[in-house]
Amino acid sequence: MNFTYKLKEPKSAKETLIYFRSYFLNENKNFIYSTGEKINPAEWDFDTRQPNDLNGRTKRAENHRSIKKQLDRYSSFFTEIVNRYKNINEDLTLDILRQRFNEEFKKIQSKDDFFRIYDEFIEEKENDFSGNAISNSTLKRYKCNKTLLEDFEKKTKHKLSLGKFDEKTFNKFLKFCVENREHSANTVHRNIGLLKTFLLWAFNKKYSFNNSFVNFKKPPKFRTDEIALNIEQVEEIYAHDFSKNKKFERVRDLFVFGCVTGMRFGNYSTISKNDVQGDFIRVIDLKSKSKNLSIPLNNISKSILEKYEYQLPNISNQKMNEYIKEVFKELKFIDEIKKTMKYGDQLVEINSEFYKRISSHTARRSFITIMKNKRVPDKVIMSYTGHTSLEVFNAYYRPSEDDKVNYMNEVFK
Repeated sequence: MNFTYKLKEPKSAKETLIYFRSYFLNENKNFIYSTGEKINPAEWDFDTRQPNDLNGRTKRAENHRSIKKQLDRYSSFFTEIVNRYKNINEDLTLDILRQRFNEEFKKIQSKDDFFRIYDEFIEEKENDFSGNAISNSTLKRYKCNKTLLEDFEKKTKHKLSLGKFDEKTFNKFLKFCVENREHSANTVHRNIGLLKTFLLWAFNKKYSFNNSFVNFKKPPKFRTDEIALNIEQVEEIYAHDFSKNKKFERVRDLFVFGCVTGMRFGNYSTISKNDVQGDFIRVIDLKSKSKNLSIPLNNISKSILEKYEYQLPNISNQKMNEYIKEVFKELKFIDEIKKTMKYGDQLVEINSEFYKRISSHTARRSFITIMKNKRVPDKVIMSYTGHTSLEVFNAYYRPSEDDKVNYMNEVFK
């Protein structure tokens, strides 16, 4: 699409407004927009449709250069908008162009509200019953990310807008996450991924034509030294007598069940008799919602299922993470363990007691570590856990200090 500039009153003897003009063939209409700049027609070049070139540092010459600079802004922005619409194969209408110009040059806020649109995004995810539906845990992360963005806007007083979410805003958000919220590199990596997914969704929905998010770089993940139990530790906590504390007993049984099946907490916490067929637990993987898992029963998993008549205790993941720490504290897992975290570019070592490092996810990590230490092939373990990426799967493996010593001695006897 072509554009040009014209004067409002080209024959006037006084200064007159300079208009931006473009013809919309599909609507058979002219788009005419006031730049707010004024010039005397005698100082206007009607061939180039620009102010006359004036040399030197006179006031008139400086004024002409200032006008040209402003007109260049209109030219560049118009070209950018046209190219965006070509890239998404959509027609640019006169009304849309006027709205974009108003937002850019008159600072008129778009009718679209950042967080209202984020709510629509979440609602769509909640009601997606297609094969691409997300898990409840991922949905919860999107909601937490919205809360994080709201806190960022409130604490920094930086108004968020889809159209103006540029590199500057992104870097300010990164700084807030690291310095204000003290998020680790892995947490920032995950949250930036969630943010970019939302911004892409808004772009595809035509709520925004700002594609700056494409160049946003997620901080690389940092492999943290998370805990995994060995088989002896699992047997120790399973053998402990919690008959006087039924809450601890139920939480312990759930945790051990995860340690001996490798299932996600969301999967095994909802198992029923219908999911057990012969000597196998057969369920649909909670995360992919398309992959069928087939996990053989063993003596421990079968014993726990029979104990609860194939209806395991019902508890939220949040409560599970809270109570399992109490269980391990009761079992005297109180040795101090060093954990290395990365905040931005800074490495920080934190000492905390063993029981404080335990969560429901420790069970899944322990299962993978135990199986790998027993030389079970990766493909077999992955068929139990539902992993499809070897890179993600291997990140779960946590050899203990004893394992490292034993492997070393086996090789160098």
